[in-house]
Amino acid sequence: MRTFNGWLKVLALAWLLPLAGCGYNTLQSTDEAIKAQWAEVLNQYQRRADLIPNLVKTVEGFAQQERDVILGVTEARSKVGGIQATPELINDPAAFQKFQAAQGELSSALSKLLVVVERYPDLKSDANFRDLQAQLEGTENRIAVARKRYIEAVQEYNVTVRRFPSNLTAMIFGFDTKPSFTVENEAAIARPPEVNFNTGNK
Repeated sequence: MRTFNGWLKVLALAWLLPLAGCGYNTLQSTDEAIKAQWAEVLNQYQRRADLIPNLVKTVEGFAQQERDVILGVTEARSKVGGIQATPELINDPAAFQKFQAAQGELSSALSKLLVVVERYPDLKSDANFRDLQAQLEGTENRIAVARKRYIEAVQEYNVTVRRFPSNLTAMIFGFDTKPSFTVENEAAIARPPEVNFNTGNK
């Protein structure tokens, strides 16, 4: 049976190769583009995760009574760190969804922490916090850009996987569609969260 299936693939390939635009090279190049964009997404999420310990430590110094909020950020970061974000993750829709959910929880926890900051003028004016604030704001912007580029790369690849005749090439060589980021509110993800705590703001 295995030999028969092998011959079927050879015959199908022999039929496909003469076709203009069989899509094999496009599938290869778009797959590599996805890997590159995914690496950048991970890089920016890691940058954010690396900022959190110092951010939490600074907030604790001024607002120790906000234990629940601070603990929420720490636990959400730990959950994100527990997910093995390997390149293979983008080929596993369930694992990808779990990764996205964990990052969403961390974003939510960070938002709650930063709202708490409004109640502490001394914290808002602290030089260390203001530096972390600027780094976090820049990182959130980079995350939004990296996610957008990843989504675009996946869209181009998935169209190639589904479109004739490249869909036949994809089937023969085992190219499957890849998961992408989904959001309940597209406008919200298009606009990075505001992290502005200037002392003059109310």
